[in-house]
Amino acid sequence: MNRIYIHTLADYKEQSVTIAGWVHVARNQGKVAFFDFRDMTGMVQGVVFGKPEVLEIAKTLRPEWVVAVTGIVHERPENMKKEGAVNGDIELEITDITILNKAETPPFDITGSTADISEEVRLAERYIDLRSERMQNNMRMRGRVAQFVRTQLYEQGFTEIETPLFTKSTPEGARDYIVPARMSPGHFYALPQSPQQYKQLLMAGGIEKYFQLARCMRDEDLRGDRQPEFTQVDMEMSFVTEEDIMNLNEALLISVVTEFYPEKRIQQIPFPRMTYAEAMETYGNDRPDIREDKEDPNLLAFLWIVDFPFFEKTADSDDPQAQGEWTFTHNPFSLSKPEDVEKLVNKQDIGSIMAAQYDITLNGYEIGGGSIRAHDPVILRSILEILGHSAEKIESNFGHMLKALGSGCPPHGGIAWGFDRLMMILQNEPNIREVIAFPKTRGGRDLMMDAPSPIDHKQLDELGIVLRKQSE
Repeated sequence: MNRIYIHTLADYKEQSVTIAGWVHVARNQGKVAFFDFRDMTGMVQGVVFGKPEVLEIAKTLRPEWVVAVTGIVHERPENMKKEGAVNGDIELEITDITILNKAETPPFDITGSTADISEEVRLAERYIDLRSERMQNNMRMRGRVAQFVRTQLYEQGFTEIETPLFTKSTPEGARDYIVPARMSPGHFYALPQSPQQYKQLLMAGGIEKYFQLARCMRDEDLRGDRQPEFTQVDMEMSFVTEEDIMNLNEALLISVVTEFYPEKRIQQIPFPRMTYAEAMETYGNDRPDIREDKEDPNLLAFLWIVDFPFFEKTADSDDPQAQGEWTFTHNPFSLSKPEDVEKLVNKQDIGSIMAAQYDITLNGYEIGGGSIRAHDPVILRSILEILGHSAEKIESNFGHMLKALGSGCPPHGGIAWGFDRLMMILQNEPNIREVIAFPKTRGGRDLMMDAPSPIDHKQLDELGIVLRKQSE
């Protein structure tokens, strides 16, 4: 098929061309039939008249049928041109139609945005929803931004490296999703909550500048800006300071907005900074929305949150059942501020230790966070001891990290963006499901694939897994 993409049709005026795509709208007016056809590049109006054999086929066409259409590109009369519309000044005089695939009546109308349609209905047949102009724009902008970020990082000497999805379960944050290992009965892989340990191991491996668009999985309660699996723009660098990392990422975020969202205004450049203590005291949270006008969807108020306490108590010490053990506020692999390293190593005055950590927030959402890492095994061991890990557990869960850090690992640090969350804000969407091709519901279900779902007894037997009733 010598196919022409719809967005190029204006270059073929008075020529015969063939396009392929979907019937968007069909209007049968007896001796004349009008259509809007669309492909991934745009839309064009086609008209059939004076050709009875073609008109008979045309009258059978319905929305969402897939067709190949041949016709002559004509310029519309002046009074019929649509200013500002793609192909608003041309139409296609159809001379032949080939039906490539028929379609059942769509479960919902996709000629509008679909935003007001029940999300359960949309997610059950997501491939229909993805055809709408809004969702097409969301997916394509996501891809363009991802490619732009890749290019920018490549130009600054970063290497893109994929890290494993089957890894080890270690106590470092949310609950893991686990995968049984058939060839090692009774043992399990964990799906990565982030590439945190691997990217530090890459620094020990001499990569120096790493990034990836990483898939991350966390078994945690869901909300509008969370999914059980999500994408991070993940990066790590050797021989850097907090300032180096923050400046690089600030410039990258500004360039994304400038390149793809010129209609939006960044409230303040350089991005303002606020300490964790100030944010909590003034706003009651560590991701304050500092927009001057919260009704303006095109106003972007980036904010760095800095000077986090390294540790916090897990519970109120007045509760006799929970004596308030220490936990990390961010990441157990972080480093303290230089002036607090001695307290960290000696486990002294723990509550006053400040971490070399930083978050980047946007319009009241945390869109990224990172830290300078503990590259000395003595320091990491001390952190794990403060967190209450026994010597045996430290060796079992983190022995590989301690060994790598002791092999001659350079000082390093990094950051990870919540890419879905960033795109949600830039696209003016109310939740991240609108910028993910195949998201889960708030309950963590894939309505289209009907997952999670039971597996048969043969698979369970192969894995050595026995299910028990909840009441047991």
